[in-house]
Amino acid sequence: MAKFYEKFIQNSKEGELKNRRREYNKRRDDFFAKQREVKGSKEVDFSKTTKDFPDAQIVSSENMFNLSGLDSDAQKALENYDQIVQEIRPLNTYQLKLLPKDIRELSHKLTDEREERRMGYMNATQELSAYVRYFTWWNLVRFTTIFSKLDSSAFNLKDGDVCLDIGSGPLTIPCALWLSRPELRNKRLTFYCMDISQSTLSFGEDIFMTIAAKVRPSEDDAPSHWNIVRVKGGIGTPVRKKANFISCANMFNELYQKNHENPEIIAENQTKLLMDYAAEGASLFIAEPGMPVAARFVSLIRSNLLKKDFSMVVPCPHDGKCPMNGLYARYGGSAKWCNFSFSTENAPAKLLKLSKTSGLPKDRAVISFVFASSKKQNSDKDLLSLRVASDSIWLPGNRQGFYCCSKKGLVLLVNLDGKKITCGERLNLKLTTDFSALQKDKKSSAIMIKI
Repeated sequence: MAKFYEKFIQNSKEGELKNRRREYNKRRDDFFAKQREVKGSKEVDFSKTTKDFPDAQIVSSENMFNLSGLDSDAQKALENYDQIVQEIRPLNTYQLKLLPKDIRELSHKLTDEREERRMGYMNATQELSAYVRYFTWWNLVRFTTIFSKLDSSAFNLKDGDVCLDIGSGPLTIPCALWLSRPELRNKRLTFYCMDISQSTLSFGEDIFMTIAAKVRPSEDDAPSHWNIVRVKGGIGTPVRKKANFISCANMFNELYQKNHENPEIIAENQTKLLMDYAAEGASLFIAEPGMPVAARFVSLIRSNLLKKDFSMVVPCPHDGKCPMNGLYARYGGSAKWCNFSFSTENAPAKLLKLSKTSGLPKDRAVISFVFASSKKQNSDKDLLSLRVASDSIWLPGNRQGFYCCSKKGLVLLVNLDGKKITCGERLNLKLTTDFSALQKDKKSSAIMIKI
């Protein structure tokens, strides 16, 4: 039986949380007030700019998304992922017929109804089945596309190293790494897979083992799979060893939507918990849905990692202040929010068909993420590196533009002669115009660079 005084303690906590939210809202309103102030004279209206010669030339470029980076066995496993799941936990004909409806309903719970969904929703058989057969499949497409492009030094894992996947769900990250990194299949790694749902972890381990049986290591003496250790619990649950690689995918959004503290405080506390797990020289992968509030939180985690002397591997082309931090973006703020999209034209045909049948057609896959390492990254100081962080936008004069991230701040890249540029691409530029002479776009305050 509850003690009579517990309701007063609860009311006190709720009052404290409301006060924190009021403080956050006040800072938000103050921010908007400053944004409405008259800006400096150096900012110009882009539509009235007449300067049409390039400010820089592209020295090199690299696409962040590798749409065909998987070997043949991995590609086949990804394309037939639905059959793998069906082998493990088959659905009958009637259940398969209802699957699109179940997927659509779960999609509502994960998006517009996420405030009402219960924390243990993944323990329900019907919802778990829909999640694994659809959302996990799309996440595998996203993560393998990113992982397959990274340099081998990004992971820097050796035999005996430990990996920790927090909020692992159906072991999406371990499966994605096994599919996309052939050199890691040959390593003797231990993966601690942590989640509050034991049934989801069990399902995921079966999926991982089946994938590992179909996609073999290249070395004869390599183990047939990694050592999977299931850990029931949330972030903060102790594990036996420090981790050389830590991942959290689509986990924090469930945490901060139920927490009324300031996002800055939540991010700081979560970063401390991550650091408690990290071994010397560790790397981290944090991924969240490509929406403003999630992108804002990823940016806050990034800031805290920089304070811990981590360096950004991707997508950030620098270790400076984030110019696309999404501050108040969900309230209509002018700050851009960092997210990346790529075409799904090379996604598994059966997955695209399932999306369409479920009423969720998808021609673009979107993600907000950061990959960080405690080892410093090398950069060419003579070049300005940009990360293209938007699809193309049309500017006055029928010109094409892209918003980009750089160590100098937000950049509006103006594509004068129709160069092929894609979202997520990294461009290394050599400026031909003095940086101090570059103008700013009046609408976005972005530095304008014509190429």
